[in-house]
Amino acid sequence: MRAFTFFRFMRQILRKKPADLDWIQRQGLIAVKLAQIFALRPDLLGVEKCRQLQQLYQHAASIEAESLHDTISNKAPKGFLDAFEFIDDQPLAAASVGQVHRGRLKTGEEVVIKFIKQTNAVEFKKEVKRMRRWLRIFLIFAPKLRKVGNPMALINHVADYTLRELDLRNEIKGADELKGIQSSLTESFEMSLLRFPIYYPDLSNQDILVSEYIEGMSLEEGIEEKSLSWDFLLQFFRIHGAFLFGIGTFHGDLHPGNCIVDKNGKFVFIDNGAICHAPKHVAHSLFTFFDHLSRQERQEAFTALLAMTELTPNEKKLKKYYATMGEIYHDFENKPVGEQSLTRIMMKTVRAAVEHAGANFGEEAFPIIRALMYLDGLVIRTHPDALLIQSMGPFLEEFKQKLNI
Repeated sequence: MRAFTFFRFMRQILRKKPADLDWIQRQGLIAVKLAQIFALRPDLLGVEKCRQLQQLYQHAASIEAESLHDTISNKAPKGFLDAFEFIDDQPLAAASVGQVHRGRLKTGEEVVIKFIKQTNAVEFKKEVKRMRRWLRIFLIFAPKLRKVGNPMALINHVADYTLRELDLRNEIKGADELKGIQSSLTESFEMSLLRFPIYYPDLSNQDILVSEYIEGMSLEEGIEEKSLSWDFLLQFFRIHGAFLFGIGTFHGDLHPGNCIVDKNGKFVFIDNGAICHAPKHVAHSLFTFFDHLSRQERQEAFTALLAMTELTPNEKKLKKYYATMGEIYHDFENKPVGEQSLTRIMMKTVRAAVEHAGANFGEEAFPIIRALMYLDGLVIRTHPDALLIQSMGPFLEEFKQKLNI
């Protein structure tokens, strides 16, 4: 994406009129991934605009389908077709990275077949190089952006997890990693409401993935149907939060389209190809911040973020930092997310911590902040009257006791 194209992209996102989804998708995977982030922000764009952009989660609008049979002929493991009783020629979903078809094995299992869109894979790598080139020049004139809203960190993060998604073997590896963590915590931290799809490694490779067909609805569909209770969502937050803060290894792209609620009421994490690993000092600092905030211990919360600083700020800067944070979090505990977006407040928090205390929110912190943005957007769209941080308080206490934070 070139500089001019980037500004045109932002105009598509921010204008009141519907975005041209076909044009966005033609700009490649970076444009689609960034648009998916904005799709969770009704407080910035409005509900109807977000609803339109949310088509990019599962039903990539008007995206051209590629031939499954050509891909099978050129890319599938030997003897692939011999395992199938039926494969649907029509895509179940066509997304930015891959395309999904339903099928049935001769052994009776209902499955989905996902394959990578090779045209997108090749173009994406070119886009990343172009974007990095002009960003390096831009950052010479705006060095503070390396710490606040760091665009290079954003591009590096999007590039990293998307390149991992382009090798479908990483979905199996990622699910196995999270499942292994879940299994190791069975006695100390129960997560029976979480499961992962069954994969078929012998029928899968870098370009093609065969996995269980999950009967159920995605969280995105649950939002549309208004069927997600607050207590049910809190269980989702508990599980995802444990991976985020307690373990530091988590699903790096868990937007509402990537979690399915199966017919037994369990959360099924899909598209597990982009697992993130947060450094302990980053995860611990952010956890401690939210833990104190949930107990209305503002001063202690603000102090927790100072662990992100490279050098201890002087007294004058500290005074300014605490004063600014006090203004940002004035009456925080009494306002629901519909009145004060956690994401918007976190952006102000990051800016205050960087400008006044010298905190460094580099690439390591971005995956966690992005995950929090997804959670915040989910709450805004389902239960805008909720007090999110206070509701998470008991779970944060549980993380401390059972995950040894």
